[in-house]
Amino acid sequence: MPQKIQNALLLTRCFVNFLFLGKANKQNKNPKNILIIPVGKLGDIVCTTPVFNAIRKHLPNTGIYMEDNTGKNKEILAYSGLSDGFLSLKSLREMKYGIKKYKIDTIVFTGPSFRELAYAYLSGVKTIITPNVIGGFCPQQTRSYHLLSKFMTTTEFRFGKYAPLERLKTLEPLGIIDNDTKKHLGFSERALEKINKSFIDNQIDIEKDFIVGISPSVGNEIKEWPVERFVEVANYVAQKYNAVIVIIGGPNDKKCSEEMKDSLNKDVRYIDTTEVSIDEMKALISKLNLFISVDTGPIYIAEAFNIPTVDILGPMDENEQPPRGRLNRVVKIDRKSAELHIMNARMYDKIKAKRQTDGITPRMVIDEIDLLMEELL
Repeated sequence: MPQKIQNALLLTRCFVNFLFLGKANKQNKNPKNILIIPVGKLGDIVCTTPVFNAIRKHLPNTGIYMEDNTGKNKEILAYSGLSDGFLSLKSLREMKYGIKKYKIDTIVFTGPSFRELAYAYLSGVKTIITPNVIGGFCPQQTRSYHLLSKFMTTTEFRFGKYAPLERLKTLEPLGIIDNDTKKHLGFSERALEKINKSFIDNQIDIEKDFIVGISPSVGNEIKEWPVERFVEVANYVAQKYNAVIVIIGGPNDKKCSEEMKDSLNKDVRYIDTTEVSIDEMKALISKLNLFISVDTGPIYIAEAFNIPTVDILGPMDENEQPPRGRLNRVVKIDRKSAELHIMNARMYDKIKAKRQTDGITPRMVIDEIDLLMEELL
């Protein structure tokens, strides 16, 4: 059955149930158990951790649970102390089962998602909070979503504004007013031991060597920066700052890592870590002195562990989510506006977006590295 027809039937079911369930906008300033349903991939999840932390801080006796249909969210938040459990919510049946099992009385969405919003409503929870995206086009905010959200409590999520702060607004109906956007992650002792052993085996001294992580792949051709440009940057920092290069990525990034290794100058010290797990990646990144990549998940892991970063921004909006602070730099071309936004990464001008990535030169990145090094040294 086509997706549009499925959604229409689901919306109709919600309207029929409205006669019996009423709205799900009950005020609840003292929830017993909250379910967070996030949107996005690794970097977006890391940037949602301030929401979890705010609940922990303001409602210490409240249980916090997280939707995890892929298993990745659990890996990202593992050992952070932010979540009490993870629920698979691929169907209405699973949603109802999870709500009952964990006694969820409040559900918070960090972005538009019609199907899951419908499941949440049909599960009978009386306090559901979901965002209304304003100031720009969000393809996930469909007409069905807009109609269904009228049954819930809504908060504003503004295009072009700092997303971690906008996500924190979803907690205001619970009486939580917080602007602390510090990201929070953790990792296991086992992962740390494995990373430390890898450094020792490769004769890398964490205390003495200047260790630079580089992720040459992003899994999105629009944001991909050519590997040969990463090689030029790596050769530069290795020569000028006597850096050890750590190539970072996942199993799907092996092609880029192999290309990078084959092209590095022969005297560059490096290790390839593209086979590590998410837990091990967190431990690894926490031991770096500098991290360089396009705007992708690992750079937000670096931010969470206070590692200086250089974000090759490409078509992403510099105001919405990239790491910000004295030790965080972004590199972009001069442009009237960004082509991609975290709430609209589906519908855009591909030629314009690619131009905003390809227009960034190695010299532009190197200049930002040198400026950042003045702060570090």
